[in-house]
Amino acid sequence: MIDLHSHILPGVDDGVATLEEARALARAVMADGATAIAATPHVREDWPTSVDRMEEAVAALRMDFVEQGIGLEVLTGGEISLEQLETLGRDELRRFTLAGSMRYLLVEFPYTGWPLGLESAIHDLGADGLIALLAHPERNRSVQEQPERLERVIGAGALVQLTASSVDGRGGTAARAAARRLLELGFAHVIASDAHNPAVREAGLSAAVAAIGDPALAQHLVQEVPAAIVAGTPVPALPRMRRRARLASFFGSK
Repeated sequence: MIDLHSHILPGVDDGVATLEEARALARAVMADGATAIAATPHVREDWPTSVDRMEEAVAALRMDFVEQGIGLEVLTGGEISLEQLETLGRDELRRFTLAGSMRYLLVEFPYTGWPLGLESAIHDLGADGLIALLAHPERNRSVQEQPERLERVIGAGALVQLTASSVDGRGGTAARAAARRLLELGFAHVIASDAHNPAVREAGLSAAVAAIGDPALAQHLVQEVPAAIVAGTPVPALPRMRRRARLASFFGSK
């Protein structure tokens, strides 16, 4: 598995605070079955991480992991707020793309309210060859009330990343219900942990994989699409399967 959303860089934002915590997080990720993780620090007003700071921190963490014998691959990235999309230059945004793909950019979906100008921002990115991967929209109240609203955003060119804890229920019933609906609609493209530290969204994707209950769909969300994003290639289409019945069976049993 490839985890495309984490806050594993020590002391950079509200994620892990120390190198020891980063090592512990990495070991937990590996034990859970992932081979690579994207370091995606916040890039927003309260955590204005620069692209230089991100790249330096990733390089240092990679070196430490080699010295410690930790075999987890650390990929570059950033979680960019919609406001910062307007202030950062396109060259900076390309350096923030996931795994340096020069194509896929993790964009933070706000937790409250429907973001004005979202479709326009996605179109503007697309005009420059960039594709927005929207982080955790299922945790937004407006999306929880009407998940179908994301159809136009996806039609504009965006992809959607669900948080693992939303899928498996650790993130609460509202997020879980929204995640279920987005999966049923085919509006989810990636599952990632958004791991910060053991107390805030612990590492791991396997519980979400188990919750989905459909191996082909799970593989699509945590292996195939993330691998395409890392490579900078087009994402594969959703597999044809009896997805809806299996999801309804699982979520209806909880």
